[in-house]
Amino acid sequence: MRGVITPANETELAAVVAGAARDKTPLAIVGGGTRSGLGRPVQAAATLSTAALTGVTLYEPTELVISARAGTPLKQVEALLADNRQRLAFEPMDHRGIYGAPKLEPTVGGVAAANVSGPRRILAGAARDSLIGVRAVTGAGVAVKSGGRVMKNVTGYDLVKALAGSHGTLGVLSEVTFKVQPVPETEATLAITGLSDNQAVAAMSAALGSPFSVTGAAHSPADESEPARTYLRLDGFAASVTYRAAQLRALLSDFGPADILESRTSASLWLTILDIDGLSAPLSTPIWRVSVKPSDGPAIAATARAAFTARILYDWGGGLLWIAGGEGDDAGAEVIRAAVRAVGGHATLVRAPDTVRNAVEVFQPLPAPVMDVTRKLKAVFDPAGILNPGRMYAGI
Repeated sequence: MRGVITPANETELAAVVAGAARDKTPLAIVGGGTRSGLGRPVQAAATLSTAALTGVTLYEPTELVISARAGTPLKQVEALLADNRQRLAFEPMDHRGIYGAPKLEPTVGGVAAANVSGPRRILAGAARDSLIGVRAVTGAGVAVKSGGRVMKNVTGYDLVKALAGSHGTLGVLSEVTFKVQPVPETEATLAITGLSDNQAVAAMSAALGSPFSVTGAAHSPADESEPARTYLRLDGFAASVTYRAAQLRALLSDFGPADILESRTSASLWLTILDIDGLSAPLSTPIWRVSVKPSDGPAIAATARAAFTARILYDWGGGLLWIAGGEGDDAGAEVIRAAVRAVGGHATLVRAPDTVRNAVEVFQPLPAPVMDVTRKLKAVFDPAGILNPGRMYAGI
């Protein structure tokens, strides 16, 4: 079993995995390949691609539910939803820019497998929170189904939540079902210029704690060419957005004057924040994704800046820091992880050369009890250890 294997349907997919399990052949699992640089490099004899598993299998706009095979291009799903003025609530990030892969296409299965989300996560949750059903093939070659068209409690394993964010290490997704939401009538963004990191976090916290339903809160610190800017997004009915923008501007008046960006400008701005366009170049620079309490974000940023040249973007009201930078053979892992360990949180090395990703922990190191549970889950779902071996943690 060598090269790239592309099953045409779930039955073929199960047969391929079952054969690999029998022969103990490690498989690299890919969809569109746009996130191949996320995680540790996988050492595999063959690549199993879901690219041929395409097509929307169910779409009921009135029920706000869509199902699609895992290899379906994300843009196809988003276009279909847009035709009915609907969208994926969690605003999935496009990783092509940071990995320099403009010709590849993200897939809905990849979005679910990596639990991808964007700025709207502060209100709508991550991909797993909208994912209500999956079909998948376990590492034993067994096709399984969990969830469906409605949210409900289940006994035993919650496969939907287990597989979301497992990066293909527990099973190969063949179909996903998402709950969707209507597209709001309009949006607007308040932009405040000149805040320090601490001031920006305070402003974003005040906005998120207000009754005005902020759907995005980000901060771009000052650099050599641009002043610091803090952004707060609102969406909904036009009259409501106008009212809330005025009220929020008044609430935050102590932080300085706020410009209001109209709908089209606002939407364009948040696409650049979503895909961290300002941090993507050069491709040789490591990128860290750090999740901490918003109040701890500025200290993490200061530690990174003191250790190496760092460009930073705050999202989620300051609870998420994107850090472009990192020196040495560990891409700054010792510095970043020590800073995160001191306050509690998670740090993921999102981009780095293969040699670095082989040498350091890419995902946040797990406490021993949690790692033990992780190993047991892997043994249950993938007893032969053939699915993306080592992608998340060495040895599993």
